[in-house]
Amino acid sequence: METYIIEWLSLIFRWLHVITGVAWIGASFYFVWLDNSLQNPPQWKKDKGIKGDLWAIHGGGIYEVAKYKLQPEKMPETLHWFKWEAYSTWITGMLLLAIIYYLGADSYLIDKRIADLTQLQAIAIGLGVIAASWVVYELICSSTLAKNGVVISALLIIFAAAIAYLLTQLFSGRGAYIHFGAVIGTLMAGNVFRVIIPGQKALVAAINDNKEPDAKWAEKAKLHSTHNTYLTLPLLFIMISSHYPLTYDHHFNWLILLAITAITALARQFFILKHKGIHKHSILIISAMATLALAILIAPKQIAPIGNTDNIDSEQLSAKVLSIINVRCTTCHAKNPTDDVFTTAPDGVVLETMDDIYQWAPQINARSVQSHNMPFMNKTGMTQEERNTVARWLEMEDQLTN
Repeated sequence: METYIIEWLSLIFRWLHVITGVAWIGASFYFVWLDNSLQNPPQWKKDKGIKGDLWAIHGGGIYEVAKYKLQPEKMPETLHWFKWEAYSTWITGMLLLAIIYYLGADSYLIDKRIADLTQLQAIAIGLGVIAASWVVYELICSSTLAKNGVVISALLIIFAAAIAYLLTQLFSGRGAYIHFGAVIGTLMAGNVFRVIIPGQKALVAAINDNKEPDAKWAEKAKLHSTHNTYLTLPLLFIMISSHYPLTYDHHFNWLILLAITAITALARQFFILKHKGIHKHSILIISAMATLALAILIAPKQIAPIGNTDNIDSEQLSAKVLSIINVRCTTCHAKNPTDDVFTTAPDGVVLETMDDIYQWAPQINARSVQSHNMPFMNKTGMTQEERNTVARWLEMEDQLTN
């Protein structure tokens, strides 16, 4: 019953996390587009203090949007704020982290092959890294170095590399990636909570008190908003990264994480420039080429080919593969699993018969041969020799069918 309850909690908070994340990132993308798409207004609008405007059509209606340089002639009775999208995304994300990776630390977070941690140690380290990362980030952004774009970018890259490497030396690849995402999400939500919203409140307070707004708040908000903009696509990748063990299960998983972060942030730059009417398609081409290069570099090593299959007893090899799968995989992938975590076959994959193995052969190849993602955390102790045997059987079957 406990596992059943946890599954439902995971489902509910994952769904809420996706909904709030869509709302937050959607609002972020919209306002970046809005700010970059403003046009020079006519003089009569400038006389009213309007800095830029634009016209849009959506949902059968025409919209006129204007941005004031400092303040409107009169503050409206209703002023819409955009903050709960960020807060709700962070809260649901942390709850999901606790439900999946902290309650299930022995299954999803701790990998004894990497670091022999207890559940409490793993949780303390995870939360400690998230909190410490936010503090260090704030110190960097609050320093005089923040005024130099090149210097602060270099510092943040070094900072990100250190976190990625540290996490992959402590947690499972999957757990390390999700904690890197939790760090990014915390920095982004922290930017909203500590800088962007206080800056907006300071602006409104100054307007209400007929005072000149403090320019430093606008500068800080601009810096942190820029960081949030470039971190959205890396964060989206990390949210789905658990489906792609070829990245997090690689020996150089921390470098792969940094590479994908850089590629996705670069791709975001194309759209930011596009909003301003600058079309640099070379950015997308470079991003695509970098992705292709990464895919080639991390491609799994090929198992030595078996050559001609005429002299191989296919029935004997198939029986050996069935035996390996039954011993190493069916504790989870069975109609009635015996695993202490999975009470139903993950993703509905059942591997009890040879027909089942034929059906799921591509997935077996991807998860157990090309990467060592399965068996999960290698709980059943599948050996490299056994993986090679499965690989040769897959190659033989491929030759026979072609």
